[in-house]
Parts: sequence; structure tokens; C-alpha cells
Amino acid sequence: MTTGWRHSSWGGEISLEYGKAIRGYHNAEAPFRVFGSNGPIGWTDTALTDGPGIILGRKGAYRGVHFSHDPFSVIDTAYFVKPKVDADMRWLYYAIIYHKLGEIDDGSPIPSTTRAAVYVQDLEVPPVPEQRAIAQILGALDDKIDLNRRMNETLEAMARALFKDWFVDFGPTRAKAEGRDPYLAPELWNLFPDALDDERKPVGWERKPLDEVADFLNGLALQKFPASDPEDSLSVIKIAELRGGVTAKSNRASYELPEKYIVTDGDFLFSWSGSLMAKFWTGGEGALNQHLFKVTSDRYPAWFFSQWVYHHLKEFQAIAASKATTMGHIQRWHLKEAMATCPPDDVLSILGQMVGPLVKHAIKNELETRKLAQTRDLLLPKLMSGEIRLRNVEKAMEAVVEEGNEGAII
Repeated sequence: MTTGWRHSSWGGEISLEYGKAIRGYHNAEAPFRVFGSNGPIGWTDTALTDGPGIILGRKGAYRGVHFSHDPFSVIDTAYFVKPKVDADMRWLYYAIIYHKLGEIDDGSPIPSTTRAAVYVQDLEVPPVPEQRAIAQILGALDDKIDLNRRMNETLEAMARALFKDWFVDFGPTRAKAEGRDPYLAPELWNLFPDALDDERKPVGWERKPLDEVADFLNGLALQKFPASDPEDSLSVIKIAELRGGVTAKSNRASYELPEKYIVTDGDFLFSWSGSLMAKFWTGGEGALNQHLFKVTSDRYPAWFFSQWVYHHLKEFQAIAASKATTMGHIQRWHLKEAMATCPPDDVLSILGQMVGPLVKHAIKNELETRKLAQTRDLLLPKLMSGEIRLRNVEKAMEAVVEEGNEGAII
């Protein structure tokens, strides 16, 4: 036992309280978050408990652990946590993660976590001041990760709003044609034509198929490039990795594959089958698997062609969903049918000075988040087990935070 810590059981430290059935939370506009077994699922007018608080999934294949600073509600597929003794709530949250309480299964046909199975589990409990200090260190990392996430939501919304107005709706050109007042700075306003042509696009702009705006490189069947040395190999990037990032279960591939199939941070990837999705990759160097496109262009900037992919994504998803196969997909000719409107290069370059930095900032935030998450995941088991004590962590944490701040885009 770590010096100064006490031995206990989870049943002696917490009570797992059942959530309640709630109606109409999916589309509600209300002040309080509703949590289910997998995390946030909606909103409600009435909070079940005050914050800060912890939600532990009770039923389902995935039973997550979530923390809420604010009052919240929980449906009946999850528990919320009530301490039985004086304890720091956020330390309890990290302790639940460390002890993997969400992975305890009672063996029933529907995977479930029962209170009886949780309460008998042992744990070591530090004094409350040390709990608070541990929670402060880990919480600072999670808070910065959450700040980056919320900032990226704003950045991405701004980029898509500007793109839609300028290149899809042709807002400035329509306003000029209708004699409305300018709503952009003069140097930007003057870039837009004064009228639409017979194709209902700005005069002088071109309409092109998406596959002429960018090149869509399909990945390889990477079992043909097995890794002989796991330490000197590439993570295979499949649809699962595009969705959730590289994990210990990710396959490995040899560096012997052609260089163009190697993915690096900042590359734009698009899955054309299964769960159609697109994103800028920030998971480190990897190998491009089949069913994924790496999208590039010699003429158009990444912010521009990526926004056109996002613009057509719902359409592509609908096409894939209509397939009579278990894994729907789109085909090359769908990229030819998806059209993009392109201004002259000099106009695009100047407009890109507004949109491009928003996209680059979001990518930088994602890269910083990855580093912060790695630091948190390294520290969490060591702090929660008492393997390292706080005095050995604080200076290292200061260095991580300072380095992250220096890497931020202004």
C-alpha cells in the first residue's frame, strides 16, 4: 500500500444510483444534459442531480464513464455516482476509469454492469488533499482537450459558413446583382463578380467535377506488405482508425509500400465505403488501407477541396446507404457527378487567406489534443496507483502545458 493511502472497496466509497426514464430528450432545447450508457444523448428541463458528477454506463456493449461539471440527468441505462465519504468527485471519475468499472460484466445476455459486481472491487484511496491534486493535474489536461474540441467546433462552423456563402450560395455575387449593400470588407467584396451567368454561377467562375478538383488515391490491400519488424513499421489506417484513431489493436504494415500510400499528419482522408466520413488525419504516420482515399491536389489548396468533399458528404452517404449490401459504398463515377464551383486562382488565393487559417488552426488543435491525451493516458495509471507521487509530476506537467501553448496558432 502506498504510504498515507488507505485500503477500501468501491462499496465503501460510492453508491451507484439508477437513472430514470426521460421522454423527448433527443431534440429538446433545454438547459440540462441527458446522459445514457454511451455518453451525452440529449437535453432536458429537469436535472436529476447536481454537478459535478459521474455517469457510469449500466447496459450495452459499450458502457462509458463520463464527467459533468454541471447539473445533469441520466436515463435508465446508466448510473450516476454518489460518494459515501468525503472524496473529490473528479478523482473518483479517474479512479473509476483506472479500475475499469465500466468493463465489469455480469455475464447476462445483454452486457451489464451490476452494483454488486462493482461494490466488491478493492481500491487504494489517497487522502482528500492528494485526491484533489491528482484530479487537478489530470483535469487540466482534459479541460484543455475539451477546450480544443469546442474551439474546433467553432472554427469548423466558421469555415463551412464562409465556404457555403461564397462558393455554394454565391452570396456576395447575388447581393451585388440585387443591389444590396456590401457585407464584406471592400478588398474581399471586389473579388466577387457582379452577376451570375446562364449556369447560375458567378461570371468567370468554372464548374468542375470533384475528381478534377482533387485526386482521390485509393489505398492498398496492405496484407501484401506485412511488417517483419513491428518496431519499424507503419500503423495501418482503416475506416476504424479514421473514426477512432490508432490503437494497440491496429494492424502494422512495412515501410516498403510506395511512398504515396504513406499518410502523415494533415493529410485529408475520405472513406468511400462503410461509414462514409472525411477528416484531416492527425493520428501520426500510417499506411493507407483500401476503402480509404487520400485526397490531394496540385492546383487547389486542401481547405478548398476538403470543403467540397464535406459539402457532398451527405449525398455520398445517402448513395452508400441505398446499396443492397452490408457495406454500402460510392464509386468513381459519383465523384464525376459531384460538381464544384471554382473561382480564378488569384481570387481563390486571396479568399483562402480567410478560410485557410481556420482549417489549419483546427488541425493544430487536433495535434495538440493528441499530445495532451497521450500525456494524460501515461500519467493516469501512475498517479492513481501511487507509482509516482505529485512532486515528481508537477514540473513535467508545466513543461507539457508550456510547450502546448507555444505550439498554438495565433
